Amino acid sequence: MEPLSHRGLPRLSWIDTLYSNFSYGADDYDGEGNEEQKVPPEGSETMPYIDESPTMSPQLSARSQGSGDGISPTPPEGLGPVVEAGKGLEMRKLVLSGFLASEEIYINQLEALLLPMKPLKATATTSQPVLTIQQIETIFYKIQDIYEIHKEFYDNLCPKVQQWDSQVTLGHLFQKLASQLGVYKAFVDNYKIALETAEKCSQSNNQFQKISEELKVKAPKDSKDSHTSVTMEALLYKPIDRVTRSTLVLHDLLKHTPVDHPDYPLLQDALRISQNFLSSINEDIDPRRTAVTTPKGETRQLVKDGFLVEMAESSRKLRHVFLFTDVLLCAKLKKTSVGKHQQYDCKWYIPLADLVFPSPEESEPSPQVHPFPDHELEDMKMKISALKSEIQKERASKGQSRAIERLKKKMFENEFLLLLNSPTIPFRIHNRNGKSYLFLLSSDYERSEWREAIQKLQKKDLQAFVLSSVELQVLTGSCFKLRTVHNIPVTSNKDDDEAPGLYGFLHVIVHSAKGFKQSANLYCTLEVDSFGYFVSKAKTRVFRDTTEPQWNEEFEIELEGSQSLRILCYEKCYDKTKVNKDNNEIVDKIMGKGQIQLDPQTVQTKNWHMDVIEMNGIKVEFSMKFTSRDMSLKRTPSKKQTGVFGVKISVVTKRERSKVPYIVRQCVEEVEKRGIEEIGIYRISGVATDIQALKAVFDANNKDVLVMLSDMDINAIAGTLKLYFRELPEPLLTDRLYPAFMEGIALSDPAAKENCMMHLLRTLPDPNLITFLFLLEHLKRVAEKEPINKMSLHNLATVFGPTLLRPSEVESKGHLTSASDIWSHDVMAQVQVLLYYLQHPPISFAELKRNTLYFSTDV
Repeated sequence: MEPLSHRGLPRLSWIDTLYSNFSYGADDYDGEGNEEQKVPPEGSETMPYIDESPTMSPQLSARSQGSGDGISPTPPEGLGPVVEAGKGLEMRKLVLSGFLASEEIYINQLEALLLPMKPLKATATTSQPVLTIQQIETIFYKIQDIYEIHKEFYDNLCPKVQQWDSQVTLGHLFQKLASQLGVYKAFVDNYKIALETAEKCSQSNNQFQKISEELKVKAPKDSKDSHTSVTMEALLYKPIDRVTRSTLVLHDLLKHTPVDHPDYPLLQDALRISQNFLSSINEDIDPRRTAVTTPKGETRQLVKDGFLVEMAESSRKLRHVFLFTDVLLCAKLKKTSVGKHQQYDCKWYIPLADLVFPSPEESEPSPQVHPFPDHELEDMKMKISALKSEIQKERASKGQSRAIERLKKKMFENEFLLLLNSPTIPFRIHNRNGKSYLFLLSSDYERSEWREAIQKLQKKDLQAFVLSSVELQVLTGSCFKLRTVHNIPVTSNKDDDEAPGLYGFLHVIVHSAKGFKQSANLYCTLEVDSFGYFVSKAKTRVFRDTTEPQWNEEFEIELEGSQSLRILCYEKCYDKTKVNKDNNEIVDKIMGKGQIQLDPQTVQTKNWHMDVIEMNGIKVEFSMKFTSRDMSLKRTPSKKQTGVFGVKISVVTKRERSKVPYIVRQCVEEVEKRGIEEIGIYRISGVATDIQALKAVFDANNKDVLVMLSDMDINAIAGTLKLYFRELPEPLLTDRLYPAFMEGIALSDPAAKENCMMHLLRTLPDPNLITFLFLLEHLKRVAEKEPINKMSLHNLATVFGPTLLRPSEVESKGHLTSASDIWSHDVMAQVQVLLYYLQHPPISFAELKRNTLYFSTDV
C-alpha cells in the first residue's frame, strides 16, 4: 500500500504498519467487501429487509440463497410448536454454527473499521490533522461499543457451541444481546451523518480518501485467504444489516427449540425486543439499497413499491407502482422470452410536485366500476382451496413434481384472478396538469399507507419536472433492481414450508385507546388477511367526544388462512358533503393504524393474550385468543332445557306454542326495522359482550327483552340470531338429512336437483321447515337492499350456510380432515345448498305439502 503524504506532511509510518499484525482472508466476498451472493432464483429476495409498516412484529423477509452470513433462510411464519428432540438439537447446532461463523466475520469487519480510528485520533491533536476530533467521533460513532458487545457475545457463545449437548443453555446470551440494542438505535440515527461526513472528508482529504477506500478485513480462521479490501462505506453499513439477520436467527432457533426448554422463554423475549426495535427504526435506514442516481447526478431513492390494481380503459390491470422521493411511477413487467432479463415498462408517471389527491366532493365520478359477482369470487376461493388440498395429497403420496407444478400453475391463475377482481376501495390520484388515475384497493389500511407516504415526501421542497425519454428509460430500468416486492402477493408464490396461516375463529377484545390530542368521535375497525388480501371484519361503536375511548368490545372474527391482524382507528365524520363519488360512502379520517403477526404459538392458547398496538402516537390496547375451526364447530346441547339456546327447535316451539321461535321472530323484525340498510349486516361482527347479554335475556325469557333489543347495536342483534342457529344441538336442516343435501346439491340435471331439493325440504320436521322458510324470505329481503348494504344472496349464503347445515359433532367426525379441507369441500357445499333455496322462487309451506306426489319417495 502506498504511504500517504499530504501538503508536505511527513510519510505516516503508522499507515504502513497498521495492518501488518493481521492474518487476512475471507471466502465469500467480492472486491468491495460485500458478501458475494450466489445468483438467486428469479423473483427471490437477495437481502433481508425491514418491513416499514407500523407494526409490533415486522415481518422480515430473508430468502438470501447462500449469503455469507450462513443464516438459515426459513421465514418467521414457519415457527412450529412441535420439535423432535434429536433432530431439534442437531438443527439448533447447525443454526448456531452458521451464526457463529457470520458473527466472526462481523467482528472482523468492526475491527477493520476501528483500526484507523486510533491513528487518526493521534494525528487530530497535531498541527496538521487528517480529520478533526469532531469528524472522527461522527464517522466512528458507537462502533467501539458495538464491537465490545459482539466480542463478549461471541466469546461466551463459542465454547457453548463447541461443547454441544442437550444441556447447553444460551438464551440468556441472546437476551442480553437484544437488551443492548439501544446502542444500534444511536448508531442508526447517526448513520446518515456518518456517511455524509466520511464522503465530505474523502473529497477534501486525499489521505483519508485512501484509507476509506481500502480497509483490510481479516478473514475467518479457516479461510485460505488472508484478508479482503473493503470500503469504509460498505463497512459502515454492516451494523444495519446485522440487526435484521440476528432477528432471523432467533426465529430459526425458536423453531427448533422445544417449548419446555429453559431457553425458549428467553429466546422469545429476545425476539420480541428485537422486533419492537426493528419496527421503531427510522425508515431512511437503507439508502444504499434504494438509491438511483439521475443523469443530472442527483440521488433519487425508492421509498415504497407494491402491486396495485388500476382501472384503465374500464378494465382492471395489475400494476407495479414505485414511489420515489420525487416521482410516482406506474409500471408493468414486460413479457420476455425465457432466459432474457426481465424489465419494466412505464405506463405513466407523476412528479410528486404535480400530484394531488382530489377531495371526495372535487373528484369527478369515475368510469363505472363493476364489482365482480360475489359468487364468482367465492367459486375462485373454493377452487383455490381444493387445489391446495390436491397439492398436499400429491406431496403426501410422493407425487411427481410435474403434477404438483401443474396444480400450482392452476392455483396461481385462480389466485391472480381473485387478486385482480376482489379490491373495491377507490384510491384516486390526479396530475394537476392533466389526467386522473384510479386504483382499487382491498383495504383502507393500504390506501392510507400510500397516501401518507406520498404526503410525507410532499412536505419537502419539490420541483415539477418532465423526464426526457433517456431519463425515463434509466429510471424504469432501475425498478427491477431496486424493487422490494418481488412477487405478486398470492399463496402459490410462498415457499412450501411456510405456515399456511390460521383457520378458525379469532376472539378480539378492543379495550381502549390513549394519545389523542383533542376530543373526537372515535371508533376502530379490524382487518385480517384472507387469500392474499385484507378484508374488514369488525367495527367498534363510535365513542363520542373523548380523548380516551373505552370500548371494551369483544368480536369473533373468522380466519381463512390468516397471518396478520390490523387495527385502524378512525374519527367519525358526520358531514354529508364528504361523500366519495366512487363508492357513495362518507370518508372518515384515519387517526392511526397498526398491524401484528398472528403467531400460532402466541395465539393458540386457551388464555387471552393482551397486547398494545402503537400508531402515530396513539396506543390501542386489545386482547385476543384463537379457537381452531374444529373446536369452534361443536354443537353442544344446553344442560338447561328451560332456555332457548342449545335446545331443540321442536322443544322451544312447543313450549312457546309458536310456529317460529320467538327469538328468531324478534331478531328478524328488529333487523328489518333498522338494520336492513346497514353495510355488511350479518357479515360484520357484533360486540360479543352484547350478544352474550342478549342470549342471557332470551334464555331467561325476560320481559325486558324488547326494550333491550330496541337499544342494542344492530350488529349484536344480527350476531345473536346467527349464534342461536349455530348453537342448536343439531342443525336446522338436521343431521339425518345432511348427507342427502350434499348429494342433492351435487346433481347436474336441473329437474332432478329441483325434485330432490324440494323433497328434502318436505321431509324436514314442521318447526324446522317453517322456521327455515321464514328465515329464507327475510334473507331475500335483506339482499334486495344489496346496493346499500353490500350483502348479496351469495354473501348471505356464505354467512348462514354453515350455520344452518353444519352437522353436530357426532355426525361430522367422519368428515373432518384438515382446516383447509373443511373450508374447501363441506363448507362450500353448505353455502351452495342455502344459495339454491335463496335463488329459488318463493316456496310456500302449504304448497310444498300439497305437492307431495310430485316428489319421489326416495332421497
